[in-house]
Amino acid sequence: MDFTSGAYWAALGSIILANIVLSGDNAVVIAMAARSLPPHQQKKAIFWGSAAAIVMRIILTLIAVEMLKWPYLKIVGALLLLYIGISLLSEDDGDDDGHKEIGGMAAAIRTILVADLVMSLDNVLAVAAAAKGNTALLIIGLAVSIPLIIFGSTLLLKVMERFPIIITLGAALLGFLAGEMLLTDPAVVTRFGEQPHMVINAAGVIGAAIVVAVGLWMQRRARAKSPA
Repeated sequence: MDFTSGAYWAALGSIILANIVLSGDNAVVIAMAARSLPPHQQKKAIFWGSAAAIVMRIILTLIAVEMLKWPYLKIVGALLLLYIGISLLSEDDGDDDGHKEIGGMAAAIRTILVADLVMSLDNVLAVAAAAKGNTALLIIGLAVSIPLIIFGSTLLLKVMERFPIIITLGAALLGFLAGEMLLTDPAVVTRFGEQPHMVINAAGVIGAAIVVAVGLWMQRRARAKSPA
């Protein structure tokens, strides 16, 4: 595909648009993972976490079609999302000493990478389809999306600081995605058949409820144990 052709630029635009639309949940995770860090650490965590996630997504996109056929992969991913959602909701901000900042930023970037890996299993298929087998086009499209995702995460982080309820809603989103992912795993579909959307959505609601309930319980428990 010639880069001077209209088809090239149309495909590139499709990749960027698809990546932005499908990265809304990823932006939530990035913002939530960075929220407990000091301001100067937040920007670094968002930048490096987003950049590393995009690179990982390029690699994942190239092999996603085969990976989605692996049984139990989505089950493991669903459990990881439940764990991440509960952890992000229940974590305490802690103090701001140097060791805490360094460890906290590394943990935030690690959380961003793991969550992006899990949540991108389905999303990357749309991006791969838009690229139509053109690897260079795929890489360019995802790379251009980096600043847009970073901007979205930064904006969401500021909104979270003003409206803490968004943190709970973000954790609930991860639980919802986990519930949906669980019922669409090839092993589950083979054993129980393909479930209707109503059942899949119900599983998502249950997953969201579990994350919020357990996360808030752990949050209250941690505050009760902390010295006054």
